[in-house]
Amino acid sequence: MAQIQESPATTLEDVLAELLERRQEFQDQRYVSRDFVDRLKAAGVYRSATPERFGGSPLPPAEFLRIVERISVVDGSTGWVASFGSALVYLAALPVETQAELYADGPDVCFAGGLFPVQRAEPTAAGFLVDGRWKFASGCMGADVLGVGIPGDDTTAGKPRTALLRPEQVEIVREWDVVGMKGTGSFDLVVDKVEVPREWTFIRGGAPTIDEPLYRYPTLAYASQVLAVVGAGVARAALDFATEVGSGRSGVTGAPKLADRAYYRTGLAEAEATMRSARAYFYEVTHEAWQTVLDGDPVTPEQNAHLRLASTHLAKTAAETVNRVISLSGTGAIATDHPLQGLLGDSLVPQQHAFLGPAMYDAAGAVLMGHPPTVPGFQ
Repeated sequence: MAQIQESPATTLEDVLAELLERRQEFQDQRYVSRDFVDRLKAAGVYRSATPERFGGSPLPPAEFLRIVERISVVDGSTGWVASFGSALVYLAALPVETQAELYADGPDVCFAGGLFPVQRAEPTAAGFLVDGRWKFASGCMGADVLGVGIPGDDTTAGKPRTALLRPEQVEIVREWDVVGMKGTGSFDLVVDKVEVPREWTFIRGGAPTIDEPLYRYPTLAYASQVLAVVGAGVARAALDFATEVGSGRSGVTGAPKLADRAYYRTGLAEAEATMRSARAYFYEVTHEAWQTVLDGDPVTPEQNAHLRLASTHLAKTAAETVNRVISLSGTGAIATDHPLQGLLGDSLVPQQHAFLGPAMYDAAGAVLMGHPPTVPGFQ
């Protein structure tokens, strides 16, 4: 089984222990500090989708997803930022020469970006003159390279391009006042008339120029999976909290402790079973699709539909699980500083993402019944 290659001085366990101490810091400042992104790099997170030919250690999707899930149990925001360690699969669509330059200083590259709203870019002799403002650039404060969305053309079948820039070419506007995933630093990116060479642009989900197994796995499905599994980690934190608290706390009125109440035991057991079932489906279809890739075959439309469906279902189930735990937890859980409130806010975010919204059920159902997907960017 593939494992993240950790430096002798930094293990994932070390990183998680530090995260437990620093997660409130990230919530308060609204982003994960660059020095902690460096810690994630040292643990191998940001080489997990770097091509082997450039020194990377690309992981099977299920392995990387479990790592993101573990991080998210400790802190959803940091899990969300770490999930973009997978985003280097997008960059596999860049020319090989561009990738060689990108990884010239090593395989541990942190990429962040804001694709929407796509902004006009004037074509130039060398590329594009990029100008505008983009939203939701999660993890941008610790990024080594930033991407922004610009229009496609006849060569992209109408799909938008992503233009890559160095951090010093971009202004980060810290507008991010939300109830969930507060520490993701999903700030705005502003670019003022910067020329980006054509070879430093790519189509998200475009054909890779690197022929390694990970880049034959469905790119957009993987992008939805890494976000959905953050919700799974948050839900696991809520279930673990409820189990621990329920075992030892009596009610404020002197009533029996929660573990002695049938409704609490039953509700928590149902939530546990429901969450584990959604998670099992999620990893089952991940393994099936990956095995297809390893066998040298293309992932089928039906397999891709199951990847998208399982991701959407996992995100939805995670949010419902945290809400169920809160409903079981009595009046104490309504306090703004109660641990479950932070988990509730975090759990709501993945299902709000365009990759994981309710429309994905319809699109997956259409494909499974032999029809085209009902939403763009489904496969």
